[in-house]
Amino acid sequence: MLYIKNGMVIDPDEDRVYQADIKIEDGKVTGIYPMSKEGKDEELPKGITKGEEEKDRNGQVIDAGGLMIAPGLADTHVHFRDPGFTYKEDIDTGAAAAAKGGFTQIVLMANTKPSVDNKDTLSYVLEKGKKTGIHINSCANVTVKMEGKELTPMEELAGAGAAGFTDDGIPLMDEALVKEAMECAKRLNKPISFHEENPALIANNGINGGKAAEFYQIKGSPREAEIDLVKRDLELALLTGAEVVIQHISAKESIELLRKAKENGAHVHGEATPHHFSLTQDAVIQKGTMAKMNPPLREEEDRLAIIEGLRDGTIDLIATDHAPHSREEKEKPVTEAPSGIIGLETSLSLGIRELVQKGYLTYPQLIHRMSSAPCKLYGLEGGKMAVGMSADLVLFHPEETWTVSSFLSKSSNSPFMGEELPGVVYYTICGGKIVYQKEESSLKQPEKKGQ
Repeated sequence: MLYIKNGMVIDPDEDRVYQADIKIEDGKVTGIYPMSKEGKDEELPKGITKGEEEKDRNGQVIDAGGLMIAPGLADTHVHFRDPGFTYKEDIDTGAAAAAKGGFTQIVLMANTKPSVDNKDTLSYVLEKGKKTGIHINSCANVTVKMEGKELTPMEELAGAGAAGFTDDGIPLMDEALVKEAMECAKRLNKPISFHEENPALIANNGINGGKAAEFYQIKGSPREAEIDLVKRDLELALLTGAEVVIQHISAKESIELLRKAKENGAHVHGEATPHHFSLTQDAVIQKGTMAKMNPPLREEEDRLAIIEGLRDGTIDLIATDHAPHSREEKEKPVTEAPSGIIGLETSLSLGIRELVQKGYLTYPQLIHRMSSAPCKLYGLEGGKMAVGMSADLVLFHPEETWTVSSFLSKSSNSPFMGEELPGVVYYTICGGKIVYQKEESSLKQPEKKGQ
């Protein structure tokens, strides 16, 4: 048994924060015991039951005084580079980084080598993921070898455990093929997600076609490249009825298109990364390749539009697009270095700093976009704070700060290196087991009754 006492529970479904103790047995939450300011039981929220919390504490006890307790975070856009590029990251190191960041559910992208366009590669990823301590899921590819010409055996891959479908990293240009893929995903009841950048409009990827491109004396990647494919795929989503995810949205016009598509009844979802709601193209001027990513960081108006989209629910998912690269790769000239940054270990902190502390979202709203909504979309267990749920939790101090100086990821390609961020994860619990614990915790260490 694991007993967590004195924490502030974040319930994203009930949109409330309250002090409570939590009892965990056999990997499940078996009791949530709210306390009023006077120390008496409150009226219990929906789905929460009373229990004899003072009895039978024969197990570990975590004193969570000063900490917030939330459903484990879920990231539905992650690259672990395994198989094929494990010098950047592998499933084990990626999972360790995820646990440190408070994540208990991960959905991997399929642009590995070989790509996840077949049952054998999918099985390899899922079986290795089972050994990590957190829940590792994976998308399968939309097209064979990510060549954009032929659909994968989507029904077979769904039956083998694919959480969804994507060719993330390579935009799909064949409109008829995209429509067919959406129709198949609809039949299979699986989400399908798209990297929206028309390569015909891009001279140099990863750098916004504006002030940043001018600084590097290149043409860069204009916003029109994203808008073009977003418009096409939102129209196809409305036509097919598929659950479509617009990945790592970066342009204000794309957000408005998404907002209108939702109003028209399309089953579409917007995904925002912490770097796109935290930074602008100024970062790539200051930090070079460490702030180069696809789509690129754009202007302040775009950043604020992303935040407004998160605030009003137009954008319902926060995902990191965790994209590890080696130091040698990122040290290449800006036009040659690969795009992408890591994000699992800084995501929660950036959400706290940029969205909660600045008044755009409450803690329940932040956790909804980082846990509840992604779990619901991909059919994953988690995202709720209720008796009977799997005990997948993150315990963090919202105001304590830490300096970004090292990572559990194999890679360190982060534009936030050296920054002081709020939000320190103390424990990540998955299936009732502690999979990450902050070193030299200022909390009272877990103890046995009678010690």
